[in-house]
Amino acid sequence: MSKITFQTVLNALTDTSSAFPARHLEHFSDMAPADLAALMQIWPDLPKNRKRSLLQKLVQRYDEDTLISYEALAAALLDDPDHEVRANALRLLAETGSTHLLPKLIKLTETDSVPEVQAYAAQALGSFVEMGELEEIPTETLRLVEEALLRAARSGHSDVQRAAIESLGFSSRSEVEVLIENAYEKHDPKWIATALFAMGRSANERWEEQILTNLDNSNLDIQRNAVQAAGELRLAEARQFLLTLLEEEEDDGIIAATIWSLSQIGGEDVRITIETLLDQTEDDELQDYLEEALSNLDFTEEMNAFDLLSLNPDVDLDDKQ
Repeated sequence: MSKITFQTVLNALTDTSSAFPARHLEHFSDMAPADLAALMQIWPDLPKNRKRSLLQKLVQRYDEDTLISYEALAAALLDDPDHEVRANALRLLAETGSTHLLPKLIKLTETDSVPEVQAYAAQALGSFVEMGELEEIPTETLRLVEEALLRAARSGHSDVQRAAIESLGFSSRSEVEVLIENAYEKHDPKWIATALFAMGRSANERWEEQILTNLDNSNLDIQRNAVQAAGELRLAEARQFLLTLLEEEEDDGIIAATIWSLSQIGGEDVRITIETLLDQTEDDELQDYLEEALSNLDFTEEMNAFDLLSLNPDVDLDDKQ
């Protein structure tokens, strides 16, 4: 079978009489410079709906597959005149660590004419805050990002403010705690969900009470963020509630968040529960997810054992099996 050339992909993209074949989407990941240049040459002449549809499909693929990267394409589209293209390009950069993109991401956060684009740009800056806290980028670079997000969190459209606070969740700066507290105390579901999301990123157990309180919140966004935060902070106090929730919950999003959080917390009955679910399901996607959760649980148990050993060097780990 002959290999599909990128020109074949471009021909299919410009042929608006037919739907763009899904099999061609893989060619937009890790694009060669020559292929990207060829695409950008025809891009202005493509119908708006064709461009939007392509970006939406790429975002869906990106959300489903952590091994693909559309960074080269996304970076080339950040100045696109269509705000939906810019927004989806930013969604494809949600986990970027490329510091050369920072000036553009900060500019979009602060000056784009569309709040949705500003919000996605602010979200993309979150990975740099995390990298800064892990000392993977220079301190001055971290400060540049934090200052931009702090400005966004204090002014502008509410969607942009919330996105900035979520990205700042990784930050250890004292101002961020105040922003999270203020967001939580607004008694608005969207703001509470944002606060809980940021709490989960904070690595700070001071938020335990707020997180535990919302594990059974009737608002699904709030509940899901609380469940995820409990896992991110490895709150052992949440374990029994989450085990019970897993038996009773019907919402797929809450179920997925609960499984993963339990794999992050670990402890009594967690492995048995996840293995039982794996034995009982015939859904291939759920099987894959449960297997990933078990792998994550292995890591969690190793970390828990290491922490126990650090606290008490005389502990015989063999007796804890």
